[in-house]
Amino acid sequence: MGTRRDFIKKTAIGGTGISLGGVLMPSMINANILGANEQVNCAVIGVRSRAKAHILAIHANPNARLIYNCDVDDLIIEANNAWCQEKIGYVPKVEKDFRKILEDKDVDAVFIATPEHWHAPMAIMALQAGKHVYVEKPCSHNPHENDLLVAAQKKYNKKVQMGNQQRSAETSKSAIKEIREGIIGEVYKGEAYYSNNRGSIGKGNSIDVPKTLDWDLWQGPAPRENYRDNIHPYNWHWFRNWGTGEVHNNGTHEIDVCRWALGVDLPKTVTSFGGKYTYDDDWEFVDNQQLTFAFDDNKFITWNGHSRGIMKPDRPGRGATIYGSKGSMELSRNFYKLYDLQGNPIKFEFERSQSATLDTQGIGALDLSHVSNFIDAIRMDVVMNSPIADASISTMLCHLGNMAQDAGQTLEIDTKTGKVLNNDAAMANWKREYEKGWEPKL
Repeated sequence: MGTRRDFIKKTAIGGTGISLGGVLMPSMINANILGANEQVNCAVIGVRSRAKAHILAIHANPNARLIYNCDVDDLIIEANNAWCQEKIGYVPKVEKDFRKILEDKDVDAVFIATPEHWHAPMAIMALQAGKHVYVEKPCSHNPHENDLLVAAQKKYNKKVQMGNQQRSAETSKSAIKEIREGIIGEVYKGEAYYSNNRGSIGKGNSIDVPKTLDWDLWQGPAPRENYRDNIHPYNWHWFRNWGTGEVHNNGTHEIDVCRWALGVDLPKTVTSFGGKYTYDDDWEFVDNQQLTFAFDDNKFITWNGHSRGIMKPDRPGRGATIYGSKGSMELSRNFYKLYDLQGNPIKFEFERSQSATLDTQGIGALDLSHVSNFIDAIRMDVVMNSPIADASISTMLCHLGNMAQDAGQTLEIDTKTGKVLNNDAAMANWKREYEKGWEPKL
């Protein structure tokens, strides 16, 4: 009887090399389904924060095994090693350069929790190396990468799931089913919101790169900039070269839930109001924003994002409310609540276990469910709760929100492609500039 690796070797299909970042990657496509008795070997890339949820979920799954952790910062690796020893009882193999992990044929799936400018390029490289991919939201840094990643998944025929874990919430799935059955009548509006009170990130000073950090690999596909003391490890979110702003960092989740509930895809128009109103610092995006997406059938979604300055009157820090002709439905990662037209509560349902909503790790039961769904898709070809072809649409809405804000006017959208109509200036933001040798290609 052959070994697991013999099985994969026999089912592999050879291909031509793909060059990205100066590394020749074999375009191997292993058997898409490992089989119900196969254990999925996993690697987590970028292990400071959100990856903790990935590690715990992989460890909790009897059909998965964590064999690699990867990060470009030695201090983060050291801290994560100690955390792993405490939380999961062992320290997986460690690599600083993720490309070495992609070369390892024992790795079946990679979990990407890096800064956002790496999400799509790294996912594409992993697909080219024959790996399945779980990529954190947003799945891309710009609309061009969004389309490229979807095309890569189709070309290399591997599983790709985005980390919008509320798609795996039993209460949310139950709520969507009831909405489809007409419990609140004809749905017309999804209202998403996020409220936080982030402080100033200051004005960074150029300093020497810490000896523990591979700054060149950290930047990867992004055009090179000098190291500054207010970028790594978290504030890159607010710089355009690496991040995508709050609408992607957190808005993706609730905008996705609204789109799911309303049964809509790409919008007809996008309007954004907002600005940077609080601190005089290096933050490059708006810190308060109101977005409106208009769809066919007179449906619309709004997103109210308060990054700095708590939203009043008091309400939970994030959530989504769906409005219909007969009532409304409030959805979160931990519950759904049904109301009639007068706002009277009719029914509440809560998740059996709770998930964090406002910290940078977001650890909770939904990670276990979402990762389990991904692992089962690899092993048994079950339907994924957030396949990239669908998840990318929610990411595209967020890109269009940023583009509308930058344009300062309502954008008309091609509902088949997501491209902006009759506005060359807005379309100039469809694709970014890449560091030479690092542009992702199929």
